[in-house]
Amino acid sequence: RGEPWEPPKLIAFASGNPYLGTPQKDNVNLLSNNMIVEFDESKTSENVIIKSIVDAGYGASISVKEKKNKSEEEHKKEIDKNILKMKKRLIFSLFFLISLMYVAMFANFSNNLLRAIIEIVLLIPIIILNRNYFIVGFKRLFKRSPNMDSLIAIGSSAAIVYSLFAFFMIAKGNENYAKDLYFESAGSILTLITLGKYLETKSKGKTNEAITKLINLVPKTATVIRNEKELEIPIEEIKENEIVLIKPGSNVPVDGVIIEGHSAIDESTITGESIPVDKNVGENVISGTINKNGFLKIKATKVGENTTISQIVKLVEEASNSKAPISKLADKVSGIFVPTVIVIALLTAITWLLVGQTFEFALSTSIAVLVISCPCALGLAVPVAIMVGTGKGAENGILIKSAESLELLHSIDTVVLDKTGTITEGKPKVVEIISLKYSEREFLQYVASLEKQSEHPLSTAIVSKAIGENISLIDIENFEAIQGRGVKADIKNKKFIGGNELFMAENQISLDSVKDKNENFERQGKTVLYFAEENELIGMIVVADVIKQDSNDAIKAISELSLDVVMLTGDNKLVANTIAEQLNIQRFEAELLPQDKEIFVKKLQDEGKKVLFVGDGINDSPALVRADIGVAIGQGTDIAIEAADIVLIKNSIMDVVTALELGKATMKKIKMNLFWAFFYNIIGIPIAAGVLYPLFELKLNPMIGAAAMSFSSVSVVTNALTLKRFRSKFTKKEIQKCNDKCTIPNVEEEKNDMRVLARKFITIEGMHCNHCKMAVEKVLKKIDGVVSAEVDLEKKIAVVEYEGIIEDEVIKSVITEEGFEVVKIED
Repeated sequence: RGEPWEPPKLIAFASGNPYLGTPQKDNVNLLSNNMIVEFDESKTSENVIIKSIVDAGYGASISVKEKKNKSEEEHKKEIDKNILKMKKRLIFSLFFLISLMYVAMFANFSNNLLRAIIEIVLLIPIIILNRNYFIVGFKRLFKRSPNMDSLIAIGSSAAIVYSLFAFFMIAKGNENYAKDLYFESAGSILTLITLGKYLETKSKGKTNEAITKLINLVPKTATVIRNEKELEIPIEEIKENEIVLIKPGSNVPVDGVIIEGHSAIDESTITGESIPVDKNVGENVISGTINKNGFLKIKATKVGENTTISQIVKLVEEASNSKAPISKLADKVSGIFVPTVIVIALLTAITWLLVGQTFEFALSTSIAVLVISCPCALGLAVPVAIMVGTGKGAENGILIKSAESLELLHSIDTVVLDKTGTITEGKPKVVEIISLKYSEREFLQYVASLEKQSEHPLSTAIVSKAIGENISLIDIENFEAIQGRGVKADIKNKKFIGGNELFMAENQISLDSVKDKNENFERQGKTVLYFAEENELIGMIVVADVIKQDSNDAIKAISELSLDVVMLTGDNKLVANTIAEQLNIQRFEAELLPQDKEIFVKKLQDEGKKVLFVGDGINDSPALVRADIGVAIGQGTDIAIEAADIVLIKNSIMDVVTALELGKATMKKIKMNLFWAFFYNIIGIPIAAGVLYPLFELKLNPMIGAAAMSFSSVSVVTNALTLKRFRSKFTKKEIQKCNDKCTIPNVEEEKNDMRVLARKFITIEGMHCNHCKMAVEKVLKKIDGVVSAEVDLEKKIAVVEYEGIIEDEVIKSVITEEGFEVVKIED
């Protein structure tokens, strides 16, 4: 049909490290044992690809969609099943190995032939239990792409074959070969490798915890209304637009909109915000969040794989399955590593034979070379860190779409920020009310009533302000909106008009009395709306797109990371300059079209900059795609989110700082893992080959080599798991300090002040940051009689001004419900 060809995708789950044949594109995840293959249906098929994997010695099957919807319990069962399987194999191997070691090293036998027979009998179960090393190892060797299993198979087989030769020589009566039995070495190699595999499997299970926790946020069943009856059904069966009931304390199963009820919703699992959000009819709820206290009826808007939580899980899984550029280095090294080790082992044996050592010595050193080499550590060094890093990002509300994006974060030197909706709220708000005739509340009542029928964003801001102040609106007549000017209507039989300066001039309304104020507001980049009654100016409303609460802290933190900050906006230069001055941004560009933002980002890249662009709107999508890393604010448009490499679920650019730090921390772990993996092999192989023997007569026992090989992989995984302790240093700073503008005057001095209102001073434990402060202030202000409530985070004291009588128990209960501890309350 003339459409571009898009290859079909196969997702397969393999029981080992899959061999991919020759697909066009592939992604293999060593941790979750799956791969994604894109292929041309005219040249191959799913069955051919799976057969190539099976021929290589691994199991494979096509995945099913239901896997993504498994509960934490099912996920854990799958992981535990693999661990239990490895544990049983290890226990039985150890039992026979201990018996074998006793017979070989401690038991007294007058008949060496009998001892050899018993050793063979005890070794056979170990070989059977660990037969996969031989099956896979020799298959890979015969296909000329040997792997770690090949090294184990060759090393242990060499020990077994030579020991069998010695056994037959003993059987012929040559007792000199009694000392040449290496059955216990072969058993030790297999068992110790299995021990390492078991520990590695346990560690790898922990890397999936982030995904498992996310999946568990969604309940298995939900209550819906069908045919006017309440039915409990699996969440997979919920249909779009169906009515879902959510009880207090339960998790929200799907994305939806509230049609009945109100409640506080704990969104911390998705956004990281600790304070529950009040939700009422008409507002959206997100799957995976927790309904704290109210009974809700919601209409499902997104179900199944389309829900927010499912999309988050999908993004984390895709990022874990993708490959970082640095992993290509490890892949290249691993591809030539095993053949090189086999050659080194052969050269080791030949060299020692040529210098006059015994065959037993040469065999022992060559086996040690084979079993100490560890390509697995190289293979795990990158993906295990990527999986833990993306999982940690998800825990912090940062969705990283690919391993490449996570790796690139450490190289960013310039952060470009869109202004509207990113640095600022993106929604105009009333910042000042100036009334020349009526009281402020009366004036706001008149102008909000005048603006209520207008759909203009500035009108919406005024009406929202009035509603927030609990001001009832008045009925109006003869409403008319004049495009680009303002509005007019009759209120209580009087003519009211409201709009911009030009509209006032057209209606002969003098603004001379407020000219100075107007110019001052314009210099600040604010918008002024004028209002008149019967040709008389009665006041002004000042509206501005306010800066987000944490934008200033975020931009300071980005600068502290030694990164350049640039602001881009489509607004005029006056507004842009005002915002830039307030936030101490040295470089900005204003009056830009969407294509201009993309051109500017490209210009920075041409200068050699690595650019991270943060935006939220459709107009930002070209720049998001052009940037080295595009970051979309979670409350932005779907197009912006689709174009971005990273999505911030919270509407905060402080998470850009966290993402940058996480990228640096992950890259540090990757480099550390690769260093130790290379260092281990560079040091271990020569020692195993016997380079220390001529000087110190030190020779590595193959059993010690096998143990070292096993624990090298475990150490790489364990090192990556330390990323779970990652925490932004700027978050730590926030916990230690209180924002200057949020502190209150010296409380001890305030106690001595004489006020008309009564006061209480509450000492509270458990408050750490601005969110805690806001939460306490919010619940205190809701108490009847409370006029004001302010919290000093540094002193851990809340000051409440109130009228009438408020019992201490009332104050204590509302604070305790928020999770904080009241130490004492003083009047």
